[in-house]
Amino acid sequence: MTSDALIIDGYVDEPACLGVPPYISPYIRTVAGVLYHAGYRVQYRTIDEIRSAPQEVQSLRNIPLVVVIAGQTVPGKYLAGTPATANELHQIGSLFEGSSALLGGPVVHGISSGGGTRAVKELMAGYRELLTGDPATALQRFLEGSDPAGDEVYDESRIWSILGAEIIRDHPLYPNIIIELETAKGCSRSTTGGCSFCTEPFYGPPRYRPISMVEEEVSALYAAGARHFRLGRQPDLLAYGTGGGEFPIPDPEKIRSLFTAIRRAAPDLRTLHIDNVNPGTIAHHQEASREALAAIVENHTPGDIAAFGMETADPAVISANNLKASPDEVMDAIRIVNEIGGRRDADGVPHLLPGLNFVCGLAGETEETYDRNRAFLEELLSSGLLVRRVNIRQLMPFEGTRAYEENTLDQHHPLFRSFKEWTRKRFDPVMLEAVFPIGTVLRQVAVEVAGPLSLGRQMGTYPILVGLPLAFEKGDLLDAAVVGYGSRSLTALPVPIMINQLPASALKALPGIGKKTVASIMVRRPFQDINAWKKVTGGTLIDDLITFV
Repeated sequence: MTSDALIIDGYVDEPACLGVPPYISPYIRTVAGVLYHAGYRVQYRTIDEIRSAPQEVQSLRNIPLVVVIAGQTVPGKYLAGTPATANELHQIGSLFEGSSALLGGPVVHGISSGGGTRAVKELMAGYRELLTGDPATALQRFLEGSDPAGDEVYDESRIWSILGAEIIRDHPLYPNIIIELETAKGCSRSTTGGCSFCTEPFYGPPRYRPISMVEEEVSALYAAGARHFRLGRQPDLLAYGTGGGEFPIPDPEKIRSLFTAIRRAAPDLRTLHIDNVNPGTIAHHQEASREALAAIVENHTPGDIAAFGMETADPAVISANNLKASPDEVMDAIRIVNEIGGRRDADGVPHLLPGLNFVCGLAGETEETYDRNRAFLEELLSSGLLVRRVNIRQLMPFEGTRAYEENTLDQHHPLFRSFKEWTRKRFDPVMLEAVFPIGTVLRQVAVEVAGPLSLGRQMGTYPILVGLPLAFEKGDLLDAAVVGYGSRSLTALPVPIMINQLPASALKALPGIGKKTVASIMVRRPFQDINAWKKVTGGTLIDDLITFV
């Protein structure tokens, strides 16, 4: 007899997996696949939907099987969704105490209130079982009546990833969602313990998912309406399909074959991006890395980011925490990614740039650590090299990692805040202007926050926040040209820029246009042509994007 099941997506954020909107994680899709395969009628709700309609949740409380997926092992800030808190997970467990409520995902490693605090393994009342290991594999074991734990075996999960593709249609942001694709679990550096703070070594040495399975899954997702993909579920994309060793030699042909297969399965995709790249891999194997990066740039979509886990520029901290690369090696890796990926598309967007992650609060930190971090970024600015973004976060240590006991939490908060403030005020604006010059056109910006000042982002990896000084509806898609810069954000106007229709609030955003000129524009509109426009304004850097209809 067919039974009902409910999946609650509490969102996940790990070093090598993101499932916070607009992303949907592989865990959700394979769990759905297990349930479909077992004959369940499956409903799907995000934690944000539950927050906004608690009365509906009451009507679902008699569903026999509830699977909750949640957990963060890295701290983050989010726009389109907020991960489930410990209190909310407790409430959900209590609400569904009469059902078989199961809890899985990185939450099994513990829960933290955010960066700067240790994660705690909490007993969650109301849940019948914790799904330890891979959630889908553990769920399958539970349904079979055995121990709800297990590591994913790709031959077994293949059918789940295909069957579970349909669940994406139930996501509240569908079709404007990004599919987080898994190519591997585990870390090449797990044999040496990995980075002191990272939870990815919990998965052991890397297990690479065959290209044929990735292609089959993408084909099913594409048929379900997916058009935006990110190869995010792996700690180092350049290591895909390689042999052993702490820093395996990239195999450019395997990476090229992987991207070709995805393109074949999703011929009209709109986004194909990546996430993690180990700068140590690039530094140790520069020529092979160049070829592998070139294979990515040949097949991806522009605006991509290779996220580097730099963590610190202090050699003492690097040594104390078994980190991946020295400052010189990171700078070499930045230079190589710029060399291969720095060219711009027709709209002025760089193809592939590095992103830097700093972690503060690691063992061995001193005041000098922050001086070295700042000096590294100053050197980067003077070099003329580009990075797409710099993330600075505080350590969030988990039980089972060295950083859980060995850290400098609570010792350098003023230095952390000062370094972060300096980066946001002195580094980011200069780098943003270099990466996104005035007039750069951003295609398909999706509005996520409606209002007089609408906020949107493109589909992609770590998309830049775009402020639009006009009223739009949530979900609107538009092309927009960069006209200014905020703190870690851009100001943009829809293209073509309809200069005769813009309100004064939007005219003020035009580069080089002050209050007096705005008043003159308002009085002398409508303009008939560019000559009339230039008589009043003297011209702007984006005149070629203006229309006078």
